[in-house]
Amino acid sequence: MNRSMQPMLTEGPVSGHLREMAMPMVWGLLATMSFNAVDTFFVAMLGHEPLAAMSFTFPVVMVLTSIAIGLGAGTSSTVARAIGSDNHHLAQRMATDAMSLTTIIALVVCGIGWFTIEPLFKLLGAEDQLVPLIHDYMWIWYFSAPCLMVPMVGLASLRAMGLARIQGTLMIAAAALNLVLDPILIFGLFGFPRLELEGAALATLITRALSLVVVLWVLHKRLGMLVNPFARFDEVWASWRAILHVGVPAMVNNVIIPMASGVVVYLVASYGTVAVAGLGIAMRIEPIALIVFYALSGVVGPFCGQNLGAQKFARLDETLRVVTRFCLGFGVVLALVLWLAGELLIRLFSDQQEVIDVARSYLLIVPFSYGAYGLVMSVNAAFNGIGQPMPGVAISFMRVLGFYLPLALMMQWLWGLTGLFVATASCNFLVGLVAWLWLRQRFHTTATAATT
Repeated sequence: MNRSMQPMLTEGPVSGHLREMAMPMVWGLLATMSFNAVDTFFVAMLGHEPLAAMSFTFPVVMVLTSIAIGLGAGTSSTVARAIGSDNHHLAQRMATDAMSLTTIIALVVCGIGWFTIEPLFKLLGAEDQLVPLIHDYMWIWYFSAPCLMVPMVGLASLRAMGLARIQGTLMIAAAALNLVLDPILIFGLFGFPRLELEGAALATLITRALSLVVVLWVLHKRLGMLVNPFARFDEVWASWRAILHVGVPAMVNNVIIPMASGVVVYLVASYGTVAVAGLGIAMRIEPIALIVFYALSGVVGPFCGQNLGAQKFARLDETLRVVTRFCLGFGVVLALVLWLAGELLIRLFSDQQEVIDVARSYLLIVPFSYGAYGLVMSVNAAFNGIGQPMPGVAISFMRVLGFYLPLALMMQWLWGLTGLFVATASCNFLVGLVAWLWLRQRFHTTATAATT
C-alpha cells in the first residue's frame, strides 16, 4: 500500500491533527499574502502610473484565483473522502482529473483574456495612457496564470492527504523566490535588462512555472498520486462532475464573501472619504489578524472528508467541538490584542487623527466577533469537505442579505457610523450560531442515514 494514501486523519487526537496541519498553512498563507505586496512595493518605485496599471489587474487576478480556490475545494473534498474510504484508485483518479480539468479551464479562460486585454481593461475603466502599461504586464501574466491555478489544485490534493506541511513549505519557497526575482527583473540588476512592469510579470511567471514543476514532481514521483490522464471519458467525466459539485458552489461562496466588505464600504462612504480611509486601514489589518482562521478552514475540509469516507462520525462531532472551542477562545485573545495594540498598528498607515479614530472604532468593536466569523469559515469548509457545499453558500448569502443589511440599516439609524460596526459584529455572531447549529444537525443526519 502507498503509505502516503493511507487515511492519516482518521486516527489519533483531533486537535493534534488540526494543529499540525494548520500551523504550516499559517506561514504559507502569510508568504502568499506577501507575494502581491512585494510586487506592489517594487512597482510603486516606478511611479504612480505603473502602480495604477497593475492595480487595474487585481479584479482579473481575483477572478482566476477564485476559480482555482473553488476547484481546489472540490479536489480536496473528493480526494479526502476517497482516501478515507481506502479507495486509492479513486483518490488517484480524482487528483489526476482535477489537474486536467484545471488545465483546460485555465487555458481557455487565460486564452480569452490574452486576446482581449485592451477591450477588457478599457471596460474596467482604464485610461488610454494606462492601457499600454497594462498590456506590458498582462501579456506575460496570462501565461503565468495556469501555472498558478494548476499548482493550487495540486496542493489541495496534498491537504486532502494530510500533508499540509509540504504545501506550507512550497508556498514560502515561492514567495521567497519572487522576492529575489522582482528587483532583479524590474530594475535590471546584475546585468539583466530593466524590464519594469514586464519584469514583475516575468518574475511571477518564473516563480509559478517552477512551482508547477515541483508540485507535479511531488504528486507524481514522491507520492504516486498522478496517473494516466487519458482514461475512459465516462470515468474522467464522473470525476469532473464530483469536483465541480463542490467546486462551483465554493467559487460562488468565494465571490459572495467580498460582497459583504463591499456593502460595508458602500454604507461607510456616506460618512465621507475620511471614514472610508479609516475603514480601509482597518480592513488591511483584518486579513492578517484572521490568518489563523483562514489556515484552520483550509484543513478542516479535508479532515472532515477523510473521516466521513471512513465513517468515523464521532470524530466529525469532535471536530466541531474542537473547532468551536478554538475559534471562540482564540477570537477573544485576538480581540484583546487589537484592543490594546490597534492604535499602534493604525499609525503605521496614517497619522491623521480623524482617520485613526474611525479605524480605532472598528478595531474596538468588530474583532470581538472574529471568533464567530472564524467558526463560519470552518463550518463552510466542513460542508465542502463532506461533499455538501450548498449550506455554505446559503450561510454566506444569509450573512450579507439576511442579517447584515437589516442590522446595518437599523443600527446606523440608532448610532451612526459606530452602529455599522456594531452591525458587522452582531451579524458575525448570529451567522456563527446558525452555521454551528446547521453543521451539527447535518453531521447527526449523515451519521443516522449511514447507520440505518
